[in-house]
Amino acid sequence: MSSQTDLARHPAVFQPGDPPRTGHIAFLDPAGDSVLTVAEERDEGVATRAVPATLMPVGEAVAALARARKDPHAHPAARFWGAAALIALQLVTRGRILPGVSAGEHDSWRAGPLDADDARRVRELAAAMPATARAVPLPADDALSADDVLPPDALPPDALPPVPLLPDAEPLVRAFLDAVADAMPRSPGAVRATGLTAYAAAKPVKVPHLRGWAEEVSAGLDAGLRLSLRIEADDPVAAELRAVAQVHSLADPSLVVDAADLWRGGEAGFGPGARIEATLAVRRAARAWPRLEELLDSAVPDELTLSDGDVAALLAGAADRLAAAGVDVHWPRSFVRGLTARAVVGDRDPAPSDLPSFLGGHHLTSFDWQLALGGERLTAAEMDQLAEAHRPVVRLRDQWVLIDPDLARKARTRELKPLTGIEALGAALTGTVEVEDEQVPVEPTAWLDELRRRLAEPADVPPPPGLAATLRDYQYAGLRWLARMTSLGLGACLADDMGLGKTVTLIALHLHRASGPTLVVCPASLLGNWEREITRFAPGVPVRRYHGGNRTLADEGFVLTTYATMRLDAERLAAHPWGLLVADEAQHVKNPASGTAKALREIPAAARVALTGTPVENNLSELWAILDWTTPGLLGPLTRFRARWARPVESGDTGTAERLSRLVGPFLLRRRKSDPGIAPELPPKTETDRPVALTTEQAGLYEAVVREIMTQIADARGMARRGLIVKLLTGLKQICNHPAQYLHESDPRLPGRSGKLELLDELVDTITAEDGSVLVFTQYVAMARLLERHLTGRGVATQLLHGGTPVARREEMVRRFQDGEAPVFLLSLKAAGTGLNLTRADHVIHYDRWWNPAVEDQATDRAYRIGQTRPVQVHRLIAEGTIEDRIAKMLTAKRSLADAVLASGEAAFTELTDAELAALVELR
Repeated sequence: MSSQTDLARHPAVFQPGDPPRTGHIAFLDPAGDSVLTVAEERDEGVATRAVPATLMPVGEAVAALARARKDPHAHPAARFWGAAALIALQLVTRGRILPGVSAGEHDSWRAGPLDADDARRVRELAAAMPATARAVPLPADDALSADDVLPPDALPPDALPPVPLLPDAEPLVRAFLDAVADAMPRSPGAVRATGLTAYAAAKPVKVPHLRGWAEEVSAGLDAGLRLSLRIEADDPVAAELRAVAQVHSLADPSLVVDAADLWRGGEAGFGPGARIEATLAVRRAARAWPRLEELLDSAVPDELTLSDGDVAALLAGAADRLAAAGVDVHWPRSFVRGLTARAVVGDRDPAPSDLPSFLGGHHLTSFDWQLALGGERLTAAEMDQLAEAHRPVVRLRDQWVLIDPDLARKARTRELKPLTGIEALGAALTGTVEVEDEQVPVEPTAWLDELRRRLAEPADVPPPPGLAATLRDYQYAGLRWLARMTSLGLGACLADDMGLGKTVTLIALHLHRASGPTLVVCPASLLGNWEREITRFAPGVPVRRYHGGNRTLADEGFVLTTYATMRLDAERLAAHPWGLLVADEAQHVKNPASGTAKALREIPAAARVALTGTPVENNLSELWAILDWTTPGLLGPLTRFRARWARPVESGDTGTAERLSRLVGPFLLRRRKSDPGIAPELPPKTETDRPVALTTEQAGLYEAVVREIMTQIADARGMARRGLIVKLLTGLKQICNHPAQYLHESDPRLPGRSGKLELLDELVDTITAEDGSVLVFTQYVAMARLLERHLTGRGVATQLLHGGTPVARREEMVRRFQDGEAPVFLLSLKAAGTGLNLTRADHVIHYDRWWNPAVEDQATDRAYRIGQTRPVQVHRLIAEGTIEDRIAKMLTAKRSLADAVLASGEAAFTELTDAELAALVELR
């Protein structure tokens, strides 16, 4: 049987049952295990046909239908019944169900009573019913041979049609609502209490003797009534309150009477079953607030005397639960519910004189509850009055004020746990703070609000002395921002696109601060670039590599080291005083549990700056890892960050995303090449997907691997299944590259076996003929070696850089390429996707696709960066009809979301169903 997700992609028709809970949804699925004859509407009339189908009881089908409602791939009929299922579930949740006796004399529950809005929704839904959803399965006796058609005028008026008439849409929808209501779980407690199974057990029970009772209970099904409570004060001074039950007509909202009047004969407009329905409404309301059960013990459920505890319970949430159940609570107009509470930060503290010390966590800030009435803050005396009150109603400012017990507690315990300086700043930035796992509004004091505004004002920084460069406007803006942040003792993340000059901006910051040595931690491949840039832009400033066998430190200038060396010598580096600590390509420490990230955190410095072109590659936890290093405590512990920020944002909560943006915005500066005015001198960039056909050998291998591993996946579970999926995806991508890569051939014949290789030859020939240069990226070193062997054999000057290339050799390769000595540079994506300056290239070829478009963009930026003077053409080679084709479409959509949250790459595909995976990898 297909999964529920797959079933929703087929037409769905409703097959009523007796009782309603025995009805089915029939998914007209070619892989179904049943054969049904269905009557359906066609242009030429009503027709029947035999179709394979999967039958699912209504109660089981509800979940699949509800998901289909928002599934763009679901069949319109499945989406329609999903919308109907939602209405049914909402009615059940609101207690809108009534007992009934079916045509077959079985016990059943019905959806109702429907108020005016409910009835309107049902009519509107029925009017939108697709023709397919109106089709109905036929009993075997009524079935004709497949595709028998009854034209509208085929029979005389008095003849019986061989094909049953299709039901009207609205009655069919109402029958479905009844089926869902009847299929909901039943209480076994009712069976134990009464000894009867009718209306309590799933097994149908014959109850013809209850038909009269059920009809009386259900009288006026669509007229109906609802209940509300009117709170009255017999003695305003003593604030003695009572709750009066009121009955409202659903058909005529203007018709409202007290329950006492209804029992005295005021049933006009409500119908003969109004008292029974009112009693049932009270019983439903008592589920939300059990205190109302006392009304059921009275001959007339008219009113209830309220204790202080009852009033407190209503204010503390019972009134909200009643409202959710459709029972409004009306308070006296003379009573005010305008009390609110917000957290106040720093109200009892003077402005700190040493902001770096304050923000560094050396001082705590007061944190208190402040109550307001009608938006005006209460005085200390009024707060004391609330704190000392022992009743839920208090006389305050010449009016009776209802006091939520939670607000009274806040008035009694005003002082909260103090905040650190960075926590107080974060509260001021977001406007909210977390108290007891709840987000509450926060009001910063004047000096804290002023600090928040200062973060938005870049420092007034003159051009640093000794800088042998003229900063572009956006680079100078970055310097001023970094100067402001570091002067306050705050860390920062400069997240400009690759190639916009983060290095020269950081050099300018070092010269401006003049506050001791700067330690730069970077990938090994960037040591030479940093040394050259410092020597070029800050001549005379000492620069030393802390790398290799002879490692010494310096008390001024720059010290350059790698992440690997830093991890080994973290203790020695931590003992040295640093004026500035820089983590270049900071995405290398995006895993906070890694040894590298832990070692970096051990090194103290007066200021910390992270440099990265991709602050978020896969998920928001990577952003946390970077900012928690630059500015510890800003985002709280990782587990709390995930709960408070990451999960809501990744689920599409735009409000939380906007608050997170306000929080991290001052600490992260992100500019892109495409931003207006950032890099107008950059030439255009053209990106092209280059589809290629598989060779016969590739296609045969591809289909064989899909067939073999999909068979294994069907029998696997858990981690074994995920491992097989990764193996399948990897194998298919290697086959798309070249059969020799997948087969691990030691001495392969390369020409004529791969569509990609043939296109690569064409592109390289054209590029080199025009005196161009090209970067060729692949995620597989083995494939890069095959390409090197092939191109060298064709006489093309080529060089290959991968993770095992020594640092000195890398720098020599970069020089040779930039000098035009080797026009084709083969690069491992992981080893060379960041940091390198290869502006000699005017073409970039992605031989195979990475799962993350941000990673591909970084690789492209080796050529498309400041210093590039020629247009850059990007070629992405894609094997037609394969998984690469489908991944390309996914990456296009994913690229548009790169500024929000990116999916988790290959891991996401391991959670696909077998059918979804088969659709992904199928050769088309």
